[in-house]
Amino acid sequence: MPLVKDDKTQRAKLFVNFRENQLLMRKTTTYLLFFALSGIALYSCQVKTEHVSEEDPASTSTTEDPIQRGAFLVQVGGCNDCHTPKMMTDKGPAFDMSKMLSGHQANIPTPAYDKAILTDWVLLHPQLTAAVGPWGVSYAANLTPHETGMGNWTEANFLKAMKEGKHLGMDNQRPIMPPMPWQGLSMWPDEDLKAVFAYLKSIPPIDNLVPAYQPAAM
Repeated sequence: MPLVKDDKTQRAKLFVNFRENQLLMRKTTTYLLFFALSGIALYSCQVKTEHVSEEDPASTSTTEDPIQRGAFLVQVGGCNDCHTPKMMTDKGPAFDMSKMLSGHQANIPTPAYDKAILTDWVLLHPQLTAAVGPWGVSYAANLTPHETGMGNWTEANFLKAMKEGKHLGMDNQRPIMPPMPWQGLSMWPDEDLKAVFAYLKSIPPIDNLVPAYQPAAM
């Protein structure tokens, strides 16, 4: 009998030790899993941060190259629509990029039109570089850095033209005529307008003296 009792006692001790070891292993596994997941999460955050900082340095306007920013704004702003001459293709009119942003061409005359209809209509040249309306005849300007375009303009001139609608960006000049949408551009941040000016100063200069504005009385 004592042997049986001792045997049962021994088995009970072994069982208790086994259960304690199981609990210890579970706790250890839980702690290891927790630290492993924490390490993965921390590493992921670090990689994501490094990815943004290393691969996307131009994600804010403060670090973006002004000329690249200006090129983007000129494209989305539709400046080519009026300031770049067109050529006819089998798919309709397309921009003549050899004359990019050089305005209404000096050698293209203004077609004849009936002034009587201008009380009800506004007319556009087929090139979309000239417009006729109650204000007279206006022509899209040469925006390239040639002396016949914006070659002599300063950044201050450009800001005044866009913010205040002054021709040539000078106080003593006439207003900028339709259809130039300077009123909308006046709400652009100065930094964006400066970027546009920097881009326009960087494009190829094109010699093209745009015809002078013709007031309605002429």
